[in-house]
Amino acid sequence: MDRQDCGVTSCREREKLPPIYSVPARGSKPPLPSPGTLVDTLNHRRGRVRDADTPATPPGLKHVRDLPPIGGGPARPKQRASVDTLPPKVKAPFPCEPVIPLRTKTAKEFLEEAERAALSGDWREVRDFYLTTFDSFIELNAAFKREANAPFDTIEDSGVDGEFVNAVYDALLQTPADIQKSVLKGIINSLLREWKGPRTKDDLRAYFILVQNPQYSSTGTYVIYAHLLRQMAALSEADHHFLAHWLKKLSSRRFRQPVERLLQFISARLFPAEPDELPPASKCAWWIPSATKVLALFNAANSVSSPPIMPFTDFYNIALEHIDFMDEYRIWQSYGNSSRFSFCQFPFILSTVVKKAIIQKDSEQQMISQARQSLVSKVSRRQRVDMNLVFLNIKVRRAQLLADSLDELSRKRCDLKKKLRVTFVGEAGLDMGGLTKEWFLLLVRQIFHADYGMFTYTESRCHWFSSWKCDNNYSEFQLIGTVMGLAVYNSIALDIRFPLYCYRKLLTPPTAPCDQDASVGTATATLDDLRQIMPVWQEEMGAVKSYNLRPGGDKIPVTEQNRKEYVQLYVDFLLNKSIYKQFAAFYHGFHSVCASDALMLLRPEEVEMLVCGSPQLDMSALQKAAHYEGYSKSDATVRSFWEVVLSFPMDLQKKLLHFATGSDRVPVGGMADLNFKISKIDAPTDWLPVSHTCFNQICLPPYRSRKELKHKLTIAISNAEGFGLQ
Repeated sequence: MDRQDCGVTSCREREKLPPIYSVPARGSKPPLPSPGTLVDTLNHRRGRVRDADTPATPPGLKHVRDLPPIGGGPARPKQRASVDTLPPKVKAPFPCEPVIPLRTKTAKEFLEEAERAALSGDWREVRDFYLTTFDSFIELNAAFKREANAPFDTIEDSGVDGEFVNAVYDALLQTPADIQKSVLKGIINSLLREWKGPRTKDDLRAYFILVQNPQYSSTGTYVIYAHLLRQMAALSEADHHFLAHWLKKLSSRRFRQPVERLLQFISARLFPAEPDELPPASKCAWWIPSATKVLALFNAANSVSSPPIMPFTDFYNIALEHIDFMDEYRIWQSYGNSSRFSFCQFPFILSTVVKKAIIQKDSEQQMISQARQSLVSKVSRRQRVDMNLVFLNIKVRRAQLLADSLDELSRKRCDLKKKLRVTFVGEAGLDMGGLTKEWFLLLVRQIFHADYGMFTYTESRCHWFSSWKCDNNYSEFQLIGTVMGLAVYNSIALDIRFPLYCYRKLLTPPTAPCDQDASVGTATATLDDLRQIMPVWQEEMGAVKSYNLRPGGDKIPVTEQNRKEYVQLYVDFLLNKSIYKQFAAFYHGFHSVCASDALMLLRPEEVEMLVCGSPQLDMSALQKAAHYEGYSKSDATVRSFWEVVLSFPMDLQKKLLHFATGSDRVPVGGMADLNFKISKIDAPTDWLPVSHTCFNQICLPPYRSRKELKHKLTIAISNAEGFGLQ
C-alpha cells in the first residue's frame, strides 16, 4: 500500500526542522537544546498540535460505566464528566497503518547485549538499538510490537511486548549519559514530527510505551515530558479509552511508577525546588492541566480494574493541600467542566483533607449567610436582636432524648445550616463542643439499638435499614439522615457502621433533586453489595413474608434461562425496593443539611470517612499529638501508658480509642484532630481508668507499675461500652 494514500508522511520526507531538532547522523552527538529554546520551538509549532479539548465519542458507543473525567471537553456546569468504556472494537475513522519495518530482536537478546556492554565497556550495539528505536513512532512499534503489521485494534490487547519494554527501560538508566541523551533527543523528534488527522493505533502504542519512560523522574526532562503529556491529553475520547484499557494490563509496579512520576511532575511545577529550575510558569500554564488529564487516564484504568491496581488514596496529591483550593472550588462552581481548568474537575487527585476543608468552608459560608439573613430580618422589623438567632439551638431532656430531638429538628428545619449548640434541660453548662458531641453519641446509640427496630445489625457487623414499618411515617429515618448531615456539617465523627453501598446510595444523585417525588438512592446493586449486608430473606417482626420480584413472579419458576434475572431482581429488591421509603427519607434528611456542590467531589468511601472517620490507626501519631493535665510526658505513669498502648494488638488499640473518644475511628485530619488528653486523678490505684468521651479524655490514677497499669487499662477498655461498665 502506498503510505501517502494513508495520510502518513514518509519517515524520510520529514519537514525541515532547525538543526538541533533534525535527526542526526548515526553516531553524532549534538548537544541537547536548552529548556527555554525547546519551549520556544515547540510553542512555535503549537498550531500544528491539536488542542487539548477532546471531541465527542464516535456515535454508536455503548455506555457501560461511569469513570473519572479524562478529557477536558465541555460539560454542563458543576457536573462531573463521565467516561465510557468501549466494546472490544470501535468503528472509528482511523487512517490505515503504515508498513512497519521488521525487527527481530528479543528481550533476552537485548539483555545479553546490555550485559556484554557493561562488562566490556563497548556500548556500540546498545547505542545503535536505542538510537534506532526511539527515533520515531514507527520504530517504537517495530521494536516493541509483537507482530509488526498485525492490527491489534482492540482494547483487550495493546500488541506491545511488555517484557521487552520493561527490559529496555530497566537497562536505560544504567547506560552511559550519551545514550540516555540520545533517547530523549529521539523522543523530541518524534513529538515534533507533523502528524495529520486522527492518531493511528500504532501512534497510541507509541504513547503507551513513551509514558512508561523512567527518565521523566528528573526535572531536567520535564520540558520533553510536558509535551508528551500535552499530546496524550489532546487525544480523542475513543483514543483515551484504548489507552486506559491498555494501561490497566500493566503490573502493579509498572502501573504505579508513571502515576508517581505524574504526581511528582505536578508538585514540582506548583512548587519548584529552585526558582530557575523550570521555565516560567506563565509560559507553561498548560503543563499541569495536561499532566492531570493523563493522570486521569491512569485513574480510569484503576477504576475499571477489579480489584483496583492501587488504592484510590494513592492518587491523592498532598501538595494540593497547600494551594488555594477554595479558589479552585469557586472556579469549578462558576465554570464547571468547561475550558477553565480546576483541580475540582479531577477530584480523584484531591485528598480527603482538602475535600473536608472545602465542605467545612462551604458550610461556614452557608452558616454565616443563614445567620445574617436571620439578623437582617429581625432588624428590618425593628425587633430586638437575640444572639441565639445565629445558632441552631437544640434543647432536649435526657429521658426523652429521641422524641425531643425529633421535635426540635422538625421545628427548626430553617436553622439547620447554623452552628449547632445543644442544651440538656435542667443541667447547667455552656456548650463548648462537649455537649454537642455527647448529644450525637447518645442519640446515635439509641437510634441504632436493636430493640428500636429502625436498623438491623447484620452478620457482617454493619447496620442496615429495616424493611418493617407499621405506618407511613418515616420521620425517624429522616432524623438520622439529618443527624448524619449535621455531624459532617459540624465536623463530628459518628460511631456508625453502614456498608459502603449505603454511601453509594447517598450519592445517587450527589445533590438532591428539586422535585421531591424524583427517585433517589437507587444505586445499581450487585451480589458483592449484598454480601456486605445480608440477610438473604425478609423477616418482619418475626414473620417471614413473600414478595413478587416482578408481576406474577410467584407463578414463574426459576430456570437456567432466567436465573440471572432472578438474582438481579432479588438483590435490587433487598437493597433498594424493600427499603425505598425508609432510605428516601434518610437521603432527604442528610441532604437537607449537606446541600453542597462539594458532595459531587466525593467518592462513597470518602463520605464514609467524613461521617465516621478512618479505620487506619497510628498510635505513635496519637502519642505525638497528646496533651496532658496533671501529668507531663516524662512522668512514669505516662511513659508506662504509651509503652502498653503501643504494644497492644490492633483490636485492643481500637477498644482504647473507642473507650476514650466514643469511636474507634480517626478523624480525616488524623490523630492530631482528636485533641486527645491524658489527665491525672487523685484516686486509689485500685481504680480503673476513667474516660470522658465528650472531650476525648482519659483519666489515670498514678499507678505504681507498668504491669498494674496494663492490667487495669485492659479491664477498662475490654468491658466498657458507652458511658459505663455493663
